[in-house]
Amino acid sequence: MNTRYLPWYVLALAVLVAGLALSGVSVSTLLVLLVALACPLMMMFMMGGSGHGGNGDKPYEVSKRHDHGPASGRS
Repeated sequence: MNTRYLPWYVLALAVLVAGLALSGVSVSTLLVLLVALACPLMMMFMMGGSGHGGNGDKPYEVSKRHDHGPASGRS
């Protein structure tokens, strides 16, 4: 996973939570929002290094050899 932007993500989340707290949003609402954000954030960070993010990896290449076993129906 590329952690280059991780401090910016943490800072943005902290500013968002602080801004909502200062604007009068209740603590229970903040907790519900944080729980709702936990799923997509964990997915983003956990799947970040698996090649699903368009990071320039080559796509899966299928082998040109197409070999069937004896049960392929050919005689």
